[in-house]
Amino acid sequence: MEKIPMTRAGHAALDDELKQLKSVERPAVIKAIAEAREHGDLSENAEYHAARERQSFVEGRIKELESIIGRAEVIDPARLSGSIKFGATVTLVDEDTEEERTYQIVGEAEADLERGLLNVRSPLARALIGKDEGDTVEVRSPGGEKSYEIISIRFV
Repeated sequence: MEKIPMTRAGHAALDDELKQLKSVERPAVIKAIAEAREHGDLSENAEYHAARERQSFVEGRIKELESIIGRAEVIDPARLSGSIKFGATVTLVDEDTEEERTYQIVGEAEADLERGLLNVRSPLARALIGKDEGDTVEVRSPGGEKSYEIISIRFV
């Protein structure tokens, strides 16, 4: 079974979500289904069908999270150094727009571009792996070729 690389923070967030689903969401859905059943005819009961759909989502997400957490390989970036690798926090400058951005390279399950968490399998992260401060990387994106200069690398 393939291990899933993940930071401590990402693992903790998924673990918290799993606990929330099991201890709060699952009981709430069970209660909603029981209340909807009391309203009688289930074939035309919108509340019942909505609660069953929610139950399906919650149970599916629980199984997904248990699988991810079970295969997680937690990596502590603070113990790393050197060139860019998983867990690195990298500051880049777009050579066309001079816009500066900072990303942390994280596992697929914890990636969130809006929060600066870059999926390790993304084209940008793959281009950055193994590079050092001062290097320039070329990345093919949906918007065309992009060129970035690496300003700093930190392992936090």
